[in-house]
Amino acid sequence: MGAVLIIAPSWVGDMVMAQSLFKVLKAQDPDCAIDVLAPGWTLALLERMPEVRDGIEMPPGHGQLQLMTRRRLGISLRASGYRQVILLPNSFKSALVPYWARIPKRTGFVGEMRQWLLTDVRKLDRQRLPKTVQRFVALGLPDGAELRDALPEPALLTDNENGHAALQRLGLATGQQSVLALCPGAEFGPAKKWPEAYYAEVARSWQGKGWQVWLFGSANDAAVCDRINALAGGECENLAGQTRLEDAIDLLGMANFVVTNDSGLMHVAAALQRPMVAIYGSSDPGFTPPLAETAQIERLGLDCSPCFKRECPLGHLNCLNNLLPERVIASMEEVMKR
Repeated sequence: MGAVLIIAPSWVGDMVMAQSLFKVLKAQDPDCAIDVLAPGWTLALLERMPEVRDGIEMPPGHGQLQLMTRRRLGISLRASGYRQVILLPNSFKSALVPYWARIPKRTGFVGEMRQWLLTDVRKLDRQRLPKTVQRFVALGLPDGAELRDALPEPALLTDNENGHAALQRLGLATGQQSVLALCPGAEFGPAKKWPEAYYAEVARSWQGKGWQVWLFGSANDAAVCDRINALAGGECENLAGQTRLEDAIDLLGMANFVVTNDSGLMHVAAALQRPMVAIYGSSDPGFTPPLAETAQIERLGLDCSPCFKRECPLGHLNCLNNLLPERVIASMEEVMKR
């Protein structure tokens, strides 16, 4: 019984995966109230997770220490009566607010010399817990407890009213046409980005079948999406930078198929159970896979990958350049037959 505070990760994809932990906590104690301390840009995700009672904005920007701000926030949380806090980041600074909040049970993995700030210190066994989602869930269980083979998958709620408002504002219409969503961005860096010309070829192929193509991304992806649209003949809908996160959730929920890089939007689409092909280059689907049976992963698995670098250290990006559109199109057709 009692409330639990979660210190959330900063990345959108990691926040989506954290919902598996929230589901496990609720399964153990249906009356448990779960609050999540998170960066402001991820709060829209928490509003779509029924397991979460409240999302609390973490004021400091990403990567900023701001000791006094964290101390004030911690002191303000003392009256909330949390019985436990679970820290998903492994950073030193993520442990400061719970310490100052005087939450009696402070659970987290060893990291950055922060052991003295925690009361329930866990040693991370990377071989036993190779996936990010497993590590998150393990923190919600007794230390050393065995994980179930099948963890609960993230499942975001959609808001029909907001979705239709977004359609109207952006001049979109689903009608009788199926929608292919392309997510060509990746905030982490270029080594996760499948070539623009390849996305354009997929777009042209599906437009030839009578589909609409919507391009998703942040404002940082607008230029990439512009180039893809131009290469595809200018008939795509470029939504990059025109949607809030909650709009992207609702619009992706309307898509009939998604092709995406390993990105935050990939995890959002998976949590919406959209049929998809997810493309991996420098990263590892064994570490952060899309958590949905509707997802098909495409990767070449070269000797040099996964390197986990933002840019190709060898300068050729063969892990993505050699993954040709024909292969992804064939994979799409295979998923659609299921």
